[in-house]
Amino acid sequence: MVNVNGKRRIWMVDTTLRDGEQAPGVVFSPHERVEIATALDRIGIDEIEAGIPAMGEQACRDIRRLVGLHLSCTLSCWCRADKGDIEKAARCNTPGVHISFPTSSVLLKTFDRDEAWVMDTLGQLVDMAKKDFDQISVGAQDATRTRPDFLYQFAGNAFDAGADRLRLADTVGMISPSMVIKTITDLVHRVPDLDLEFHGHNDLGMATANGVTAVEAGASALSVTVNGLGERAGNAPLEEVAMALFEVGGYGGTINTARMTDLCRLVARASGHPIPESKPIVGKNVFRHESGIHCSGLLKDRSSYQLFEPETVGKRKREYVIGYHSGAAAIGHVLEQQGIFIDKAGAQKLLPLVRKKALEQKSLLTPEALKALYLLTLGCQESDLSPCPDPKKPEPMGFSDSLARRHDNQR
Repeated sequence: MVNVNGKRRIWMVDTTLRDGEQAPGVVFSPHERVEIATALDRIGIDEIEAGIPAMGEQACRDIRRLVGLHLSCTLSCWCRADKGDIEKAARCNTPGVHISFPTSSVLLKTFDRDEAWVMDTLGQLVDMAKKDFDQISVGAQDATRTRPDFLYQFAGNAFDAGADRLRLADTVGMISPSMVIKTITDLVHRVPDLDLEFHGHNDLGMATANGVTAVEAGASALSVTVNGLGERAGNAPLEEVAMALFEVGGYGGTINTARMTDLCRLVARASGHPIPESKPIVGKNVFRHESGIHCSGLLKDRSSYQLFEPETVGKRKREYVIGYHSGAAAIGHVLEQQGIFIDKAGAQKLLPLVRKKALEQKSLLTPEALKALYLLTLGCQESDLSPCPDPKKPEPMGFSDSLARRHDNQR
């Protein structure tokens, strides 16, 4: 394991262009593949799984086009445990290759193979790949349902054959963090010099937790996709894992999280899968606050109810929204952004009206709607209001002050 500035270095493998594209209905055009690969490289990803050569000549052309970009990151091809797949991958000229073996009894039966075939084929294919690739990873597909003794034997043989890394795939997303700890620690104990990569699916909603736990247990690499895009419930999301490991967890890496939002939006557009509003890290609601207690706290101390600043992931600012659960502090703040300054008592008087309106329309009030409600309450038009004499140090204005000022203007 490599240490960077005293931190354990984690190798991030993005498979958006391979596993992510396996999400139902998703297909990236050649131009979109270039855009996504370029954005991933710009964000500092270590490795991009560029595609599956066995899918045909179009897939090979797409991979070679990415190779021609001369990106800073490593590019790799994904192959089945098949000589023909590896030959096709070699013609794509990527420096890396991943060779996936079925290892669970379920998949071995599905593909009409057995454990003996896996062991006989493993050494042959790794030897073959060494001739054309600088980096070779082998995968235990469905590792989390594989017989433990066979998984340990597979890992040892992969290391002896010269594989650089072993990918442990939670193919059906069935593992839990406690199971991850046992699996990784047992493998680290048995094959201490083999780098381990965890590839987690999200069928039970635990892909991020399992990925982070795998690192804590000793894995040195993680397989991820942007927005968690992937088959069924998707994969471990790059944005979630990166923030958990590098911004909070104290691990070393090369990810520039300030570019995260732009990358996630790009993949959302290209895939046709919009980012849910409550999506961790980059969702619209992550930096939107309605609760009166939260807004009041955040206006005093930005860390009170926010783990990290919007700029950390490439967002511009947090947003205070007005709705049924709002408090006086948020109302005053939103009005102040529009040049209207009221004191706490004035904001408190608006609260029942705001809640009534929010309940009636079952939605948030826009800043303009809040302003209109404030003016309606005063019984005046916007033109009746005098500007604050010093916008930098506004004079707090309650309801009675506002009315008095309006009457003075009329006189």
